[in-house]
Amino acid sequence: MTTLASHPQRNSVRLLLRQNQLLRGMTPGQWAELEPLLAVADYRKGEPLVRQGDEEMEQFFILEGMLKRVVSNPAGREMILRFAAETEMDTSYAAWRLRTPVPYSIVAVTKARVTELPMPLWAEFIERHAEIKARFEYDLMKLMSEVMAHTITLHLLDAPGRLLRFQRKHPDLAGRIPKKELAAYLNLTPETLSRLKQKIGEP
Repeated sequence: MTTLASHPQRNSVRLLLRQNQLLRGMTPGQWAELEPLLAVADYRKGEPLVRQGDEEMEQFFILEGMLKRVVSNPAGREMILRFAAETEMDTSYAAWRLRTPVPYSIVAVTKARVTELPMPLWAEFIERHAEIKARFEYDLMKLMSEVMAHTITLHLLDAPGRLLRFQRKHPDLAGRIPKKELAAYLNLTPETLSRLKQKIGEP
């Protein structure tokens, strides 16, 4: 992990960071305040950024690659809650505010590069900038609503319905997620997912 200011590719990192849905539109003064707080980190496929139960919490802005939120039970069974890719963010903010351990892991689905900062620093930053805090809290509510809708979908829709809903809601991600990961997200076996894709004419 390297600070943004000292990163050898800091100029390209800055360009990618400015495409982030939450951060775009910030003023030069706000960028000057935020950038010194950020570190740039690269993660291998399958590497956790946050582990379920952690008490140290971070705010992440995705520059390249894809992440997933996943929960697991003591027996090791996993459930994927969401995927996020370039221009999106992930966070432990709710757990930090509630003063509880992080209830999920955040894991790299592909090779990924992110900028990150400790949650206390992010919280202090948004407290100083009400409009950014409002956008962040709105995005956080959308994220939590998305996770809830996905959980309900697993119970109410049949297998073809789950796949079609995902393709409709996330056309930008549908072709990028490894089959095994997408099957797990939809609570299907990889074989069933392959059959469904063949049935609807998708490679």
